[in-house]
Amino acid sequence: MTVIERPRLSPARMRPADVMRVGAVGLRTRPLRAFLSALGIAIGIAAMVGVVGLSSSSGAELDRQLSALGTNLLTLSAGSTITGEAAQMPKDAEAMIDRIGPVEAVSSIGKVGEAKVYRSEQIPEAQTGGITTYAAQLDLPATVGATLRSGTWLNAATERYPAAVIGSLTAQRLGIGAASPDTQIIVGGVRFTVVGVLEPVALASDLDSGVLVGWPVAEERLGFDGHPTTLYTRSEEAKLESVRQVLAGTANPEAPNEVDISRPSDALAAKQATSQAFANLLLGVGAVALLVGGVGVANTMVISVLERRAEIGLRRSLGATRGQIRTQFLAESLLLSALGAPAASCWGRR
Repeated sequence: MTVIERPRLSPARMRPADVMRVGAVGLRTRPLRAFLSALGIAIGIAAMVGVVGLSSSSGAELDRQLSALGTNLLTLSAGSTITGEAAQMPKDAEAMIDRIGPVEAVSSIGKVGEAKVYRSEQIPEAQTGGITTYAAQLDLPATVGATLRSGTWLNAATERYPAAVIGSLTAQRLGIGAASPDTQIIVGGVRFTVVGVLEPVALASDLDSGVLVGWPVAEERLGFDGHPTTLYTRSEEAKLESVRQVLAGTANPEAPNEVDISRPSDALAAKQATSQAFANLLLGVGAVALLVGGVGVANTMVISVLERRAEIGLRRSLGATRGQIRTQFLAESLLLSALGAPAASCWGRR
């Protein structure tokens, strides 16, 4: 008896067009479920984009505010000598610091110790109110971030005449609400016109209880010796530590040990901490959004498989392989995700 061997049939291969067609069957036959699933994907992606965008913009704004507060500000002050006496900064300390490459801005004030401040000549000499007189450079507000509550800052003309800008606490103690040409105070026995009142200065709180006058008029009328007592510098943040290491030797080459330098502002540490926190937040939000979207699509496809077991069985009986069935549902899930992505992209741009 002769046995005739029949050729073994190989399953037909599905072309990409066939994969797309069978993958779209579930979407066409159940349009409401497909629409709701795509809507859920779109909302999830849009929410992720929105939260990431909001967090990024908030982080950038916080960095900007912290930078404005002085993350790159260093303060130098005259310390004490080996014998314990008060040290003096060289008169050209500011000019020497300005030659340091990464230094972006430098300004200074000089304490006029003998110039007492009074509201009028009728105030007893003992009632100084704890107000200090400083000679100030014209670029001081830009360096320390000071703003005016009223009036104007000193300029090239007023710095040579009896004009003064007072701090916020000084204005409170002297009972001065706003600057005006009629408002005068007594500084070192000389009448000065109040041309400006400062807002509280966060980075240089000493200025709040001070009276600021021009450098030339302080030397001419108040007996100021011209030596700065405090210098403020702004540098590139990346090179802040390098600048800090050379500041003392640059400001006072003969006695760098007599210069006290503040450590970098606490705002720098806050900026670094918040940047790391925002980075972790964005990573966490993105991971959660992707997980939720993936679970949603997987749940939809599992339900689709359970509902269409009869269809799967029919296709298997007609010769479809397991791989082709998997390809069909994978294509369906990809099409479902592709329906939600464009809508989420449009929302994200808005």
